[in-house]
Amino acid sequence: MGCVHGKCCGKYPTPSEGGSELGPYRARKKHILTQRALEHVPVPSHNITLEYSVLTQRGYYPDSPDKANQDSFCIRTQIQGNPNVHFFGVYDGHGQFGSECSSFVKDSLVETLSHDPALLEDPVNAYTSTFLTTNYELHNSEIDDSMSGTTAITVLVIGDTLYVANVGDSRAVLAVKDGNRVVAEDLSSDQTPFRRDECERVKQCGARVLSVDQVEGLKDPNIQTWGDEESQGGDPPRLWVPNAMYPGTAFTRSVGDNLAETIGVIAVPEVSTVRLTPNHLFFVVASDGIFEFLSSQSVVDMAVSFSDPRDACAAIAGEAYKLWLEHENRTDDITIIIVQIKGLSNSGTSRVGSSEFNVSTVMRAKRGKGTSEISATTSSDVSRSVRSSYSDLQSYQHLVSMESPTIVVPSPACQRPIEL
Repeated sequence: MGCVHGKCCGKYPTPSEGGSELGPYRARKKHILTQRALEHVPVPSHNITLEYSVLTQRGYYPDSPDKANQDSFCIRTQIQGNPNVHFFGVYDGHGQFGSECSSFVKDSLVETLSHDPALLEDPVNAYTSTFLTTNYELHNSEIDDSMSGTTAITVLVIGDTLYVANVGDSRAVLAVKDGNRVVAEDLSSDQTPFRRDECERVKQCGARVLSVDQVEGLKDPNIQTWGDEESQGGDPPRLWVPNAMYPGTAFTRSVGDNLAETIGVIAVPEVSTVRLTPNHLFFVVASDGIFEFLSSQSVVDMAVSFSDPRDACAAIAGEAYKLWLEHENRTDDITIIIVQIKGLSNSGTSRVGSSEFNVSTVMRAKRGKGTSEISATTSSDVSRSVRSSYSDLQSYQHLVSMESPTIVVPSPACQRPIEL
């Protein structure tokens, strides 16, 4: 969910466009659907292997057939030459120059982070500094980011610990084995005006927070309650400068968006940390094109049905695409990274800590049919109650057509679930 003016520009990309990827291990045979090799990288300090894949898909825009995929991704292994440090990021651009912004940030952020000498000593502070530096560099680049920018959801793996930094409304989710179930734990909190703390923060910076219907006089602007993203995602609260109808951002943090900074949109990330245990099966990093109509739990339920993360990426992207077309006459750009965690055998409990991330929030699919709830505080165990209306995967098979270029979903007959 980006700016009110939508996304813009370019040619129809192949599934592998829009990304940056450096990794030492790659299987030779490419996946028939994603056209990607299955990749893996070891974390020798803890005898872990990360097996991963990524899929990025341009949205279907019938009124703008030349619009570019404004999503970008970055996978960088062995940060600072360290075999135990790896990086995964997804960037969802918005505005007229959104594709340029996401591409710039995709490259600049990981480079800045890689060159921070304090990265391993203080990853949280390095993350925050890197985001602010990247934002400054984008402002001073040749890209016009006055009303364009990008979200950024990133996961830094250091040994057996995940550091998750987020600005915007893309999302990272961890799959956790809990008895015979696999439960979704959100590693990030969508930064939108639906969050009371974020709404109050931008108001204090001078933002008007109104839905489009309120701005246009169709609803009372004095009513400052909008429900939640599940029920009110079709006309969300947005940020506007005083006495004017711009920029209309539906998020409260981003990289870029120079004009929106004057009303409280900031590039300061919320950073969470997770110590991995054998119960942690995989994590997902994805743009809001995935989560607009799918809950975190639904995504995990689908992903756990496949042993190959390429199959999982294709299935989830295909279902997200289908749901978009059921609710809208278009789709958003869609990008998803799935990283399976293999070989971890050390004991311990899951620990979720945070830097400016103390969540007591219901995390929901933005307009989806399922919900995934989380209550997490620093130095406390994560507890979750999950409700999901995830339907049988056999209803998710799609065909590619020239007018509606959906992603093909693998046949359920070829499924082999992750071993629990």
